[in-house]
Amino acid sequence: MKHYEVEILDAKTKDKLCFLDKVEPNATIGEIKSMFHKSHPQWYPARQSIRLDPKGKSLKDEDVLQYLPVGTTATFYFRDLGAQISWVTVFLTEYAGPLLIYLMFYFRVPFIYASKYDFTTSKHWVVHLACMCHSFHYVKRLLETLFVHRFSHGTMPLRNIFKNCTYYWGFAAWMAYYINHPLYTPPIYGEQQIRLALIVFLFCQIGNFSIHIALRNLRPPGSKTRKIPYPTKNPFTWIFLLVSCPNYTYELGSWLGFTLMTQCLPVAAFTLVGFIQMTVWAKGKHRSYLKEFRDYPTLRSPILPFIL
Repeated sequence: MKHYEVEILDAKTKDKLCFLDKVEPNATIGEIKSMFHKSHPQWYPARQSIRLDPKGKSLKDEDVLQYLPVGTTATFYFRDLGAQISWVTVFLTEYAGPLLIYLMFYFRVPFIYASKYDFTTSKHWVVHLACMCHSFHYVKRLLETLFVHRFSHGTMPLRNIFKNCTYYWGFAAWMAYYINHPLYTPPIYGEQQIRLALIVFLFCQIGNFSIHIALRNLRPPGSKTRKIPYPTKNPFTWIFLLVSCPNYTYELGSWLGFTLMTQCLPVAAFTLVGFIQMTVWAKGKHRSYLKEFRDYPTLRSPILPFIL
């Protein structure tokens, strides 16, 4: 059995960083990263990007050396991805923040509103309903992070946690300040509007959860297998017939319902910004589906049926 010699160069300077002798042909990129880590302990595998070309795409950890377009002396290029943090940690942090921040405003802790309102409660029932819905949403997200989601990538750059938390925590404080304000006024169409909004919110929350379960069942534990998602027996998944990312469709519907329920401008702003970002993600995932699967259903749109 022939063995490979592997040299790893710095993608920017082209300086040789590491030379590995007698590497097995069935060695994976993940294993090569571990070997590289032994000689450079500061670059643990999660922060390594190994590629065939200095400006090319990162190779996957599961890529096997003998199946790559390299000779018996293989040259790879290394880029440092920077400090990494697990996706689970990021999600738990960015979701726990809004839950706690909103409750601080709901209970009107001191130094938020005038002192005479400290620990008082709103006289409007929609304020209490909004708190329950907001809390339910983020508790659901926390539980899904712990027990439902299976991540194709284990980590993300540490700097992202600051960006993500600024977004989620900042909007949560902005929304909560106005919804729980002593001068807050209920929706203009009253109880009918609130009840309709609650139905929309709960319907979409159930739909979102159903899609997350369906996506989870597509990927066996510990694998990075990608398959085309199809509708299941659960009616909430039938929207897969029309869109590639119905989890985002339902998420948008939930926040539209919350906007209708509270009739609050900061909530509408959060919904709009979230919609724009989810559309970017959905289009990217839709493109990757089309590229990866030749038999991918052509009727599907990224996020909104027949529209977007």
